[in-house]
Amino acid sequence: MAAPSYCRVSAAFWEHLQHLALQDFPCGLGSWNKFRSDARTSACRSQPGQEEAVMLDEESPEVLMELLRDPHSPWALPPECNPQDQYLRETAVMAPELVRGSNIFQVFRTLRIVGKRVEEIDEGLLQLQKLEQLILSANQISRISSANLPRTLKVLELCCNAVGDLQDLCTRPPPELQHLGLGYNKLCGPSQDKYLTADLWPNLVSLDLSFNSFTNLLELVFQLSSLQKLRILVLQGNPLALIPTYRGFLVDSLPKLSILDDIHIGPDERHQFQGLARQTELIRSEARLVVSIGEIKGVPDPSTHQQLEVDSEAPVITYSYCVTYEFLEGEETGHSSSTEEIKIHQHSVVVALDMDSSAQDTRETMSQQETAAKEEPKVPSAKVFVTPGKPWADTIDCSYRKEHTVKDLVGLKSYLETGTIVSVVEEKVLSWPVNADPEESTVTKGKAGRGLQKDNAKGPVPRDKQKKKKPCELRSDPPIQKTLGTGRVTLEALLTNEDLVATVCDFGILITEQSVQPPSLEEKDGKKGKGKSKKPKAESQTSRKTTASAEGKRKTKDSAEPEEGQSLQPVPLTVQFQMQLLRWPMAVGSQSQESVEEPQ
Repeated sequence: MAAPSYCRVSAAFWEHLQHLALQDFPCGLGSWNKFRSDARTSACRSQPGQEEAVMLDEESPEVLMELLRDPHSPWALPPECNPQDQYLRETAVMAPELVRGSNIFQVFRTLRIVGKRVEEIDEGLLQLQKLEQLILSANQISRISSANLPRTLKVLELCCNAVGDLQDLCTRPPPELQHLGLGYNKLCGPSQDKYLTADLWPNLVSLDLSFNSFTNLLELVFQLSSLQKLRILVLQGNPLALIPTYRGFLVDSLPKLSILDDIHIGPDERHQFQGLARQTELIRSEARLVVSIGEIKGVPDPSTHQQLEVDSEAPVITYSYCVTYEFLEGEETGHSSSTEEIKIHQHSVVVALDMDSSAQDTRETMSQQETAAKEEPKVPSAKVFVTPGKPWADTIDCSYRKEHTVKDLVGLKSYLETGTIVSVVEEKVLSWPVNADPEESTVTKGKAGRGLQKDNAKGPVPRDKQKKKKPCELRSDPPIQKTLGTGRVTLEALLTNEDLVATVCDFGILITEQSVQPPSLEEKDGKKGKGKSKKPKAESQTSRKTTASAEGKRKTKDSAEPEEGQSLQPVPLTVQFQMQLLRWPMAVGSQSQESVEEPQ
């Protein structure tokens, strides 16, 4: 069954020509320029001393061209139009007979149809007998038949389509083709490697296979080595480009190559990788990445929000802070402290503002993060890694470094395209003194009191009979975990020419619930009423001094309450994160641990 007409290249071609209005004012033939197309007018021009007769409603070519080029003219092309459209409009003014009927097919040297939802390259394209460049990027083409391509083609660009098989294209490809662009498609080896040989593309100079799914570096290089005229090659974004020896092996295996992945190959680089092509044992189908996490800033001081109630046994509260990130399951080496998955429990409301622009999804809590993860394509076999817990400080230095070895290159590519989720987690532990039951404590206290009276009657107890106090044992409750900030870090740059992604994740200013401060001693005294006994004057003055002293200490410690005349800006919650893709000839096994520096 034939595809709908609107899905074909020829249909998109004619629709585009109608949009250009090559036969309407100020282009084409009409009353506005009819005498310029008349043969008698041409003969009149050839006679010296005679002037051309011009009708009142006729415009000169210069005026018509000005209507096309003036940006304020209603007939001017929009700024996003390409030079080809401008050239056709000007041709329709200066030589309108060239764009009438079948003559227009002879005008085209370049055809650019981008983002028109084209699905099929049909036989109508063969009418463009002088076509040299065909650009069909950002469409929906999955199959290319070489029988429908003009034999004069020198450039064929099919970037951002759905091409998954080259068999039909390579049945009888254009013999003069010099550039073949197949980036951002669905090609994968080794079934497609056999179509990239000099027998099919003898004049190929430039080849773009970026962001496909080629994984076998040895097999692909073996096929490409037959392309003697190949000078420009783009393979970045493929899983095989993540192998540490990728670039060096290609540079040494293809000595005539001038540009690899948009980077010029110089003599120094060739000398550096000389002989690597013969060391095939170094070509391992695995990638090595190092994750480093540096300083955390902007965590509120937890001691300022603790409630210290009077006449109550308060627990011992300890806080620790860590950073979590997602990564693929695999072999991990290097400096690491915890590789187990964790579960985050949310126990309080924390609002994160001004998220980093690199984060694609802003999530206030881990539960929201898990809900959004179900909607997005999730990388399989990914888990959460945790840095060691650190106590609170104005600047918490994680000093974390972990090396990951991944053999699933296709899965790693999907992971880097998706990015990783980085979170800052607070863990609170309540520790209580281990005591007997309250009833037993009361009985014990009563007996101790009676015994004390008896002992006092008899006299003081000798030191050798006094029992030594045992250290207080603490019973810890299960830890309470709270996500202070979370966001996504984009890692797609590692699929291109970048070997390092270093960023500061900005989770914004934390707005937490303000804890209720316990009433002061003066407020408690006021609630007792006038009829109750008041404290002596000396004791009251001592209490006021103690309260003032405590308030002074709290004001110094709590940065959220500045003194009069001062305005302290709150510090946003940030964490330094970087991921590095290890390349050859780096000594990946003997790298020293380096601190993460904050990017400028």
